[in-house]
Amino acid sequence: MFGEFRDFVTRGNVIDLAVAVIIGGAFATITTSLTEDIIMPVVGWIFGGADLSTLFIRLGDIPVDYAGSPEDYAALKEAGVAMIGLGAFITVIINFIILAFVIFLMVRQANKMMAKKEAEEAEEDTGPSEIDLLTEIRDALKKE
Repeated sequence: MFGEFRDFVTRGNVIDLAVAVIIGGAFATITTSLTEDIIMPVVGWIFGGADLSTLFIRLGDIPVDYAGSPEDYAALKEAGVAMIGLGAFITVIINFIILAFVIFLMVRQANKMMAKKEAEEAEEDTGPSEIDLLTEIRDALKKE
């Protein structure tokens, strides 16, 4: 059983998948930074300086022992106040759209490269032409 597991893990597809997951995680971090540190501040600036990442709707009451600002999303969330985090949700949607678009571009390019490779292989594997075959048949008939 250990040998089968080793064979499974060392197959190319599993290793490729592991590399893809690691690179995908790193790329997700880059996308998150792009969204939170570049795109959302620009969007906030366009809408008059609003920080959309902290946009929220408070559903529950603020605890009596809460001493922070009633407008501090992170502190209210940590205090356990029930809220709808619209800004966080918008940020996640933008992250998803960016990731989906980049993955689309990568898959599109990979499909183009695979189609090109398949076309080249098809050209190589076509075999002899009709003229070559007819010449071989003629030569074989002449020998008989």
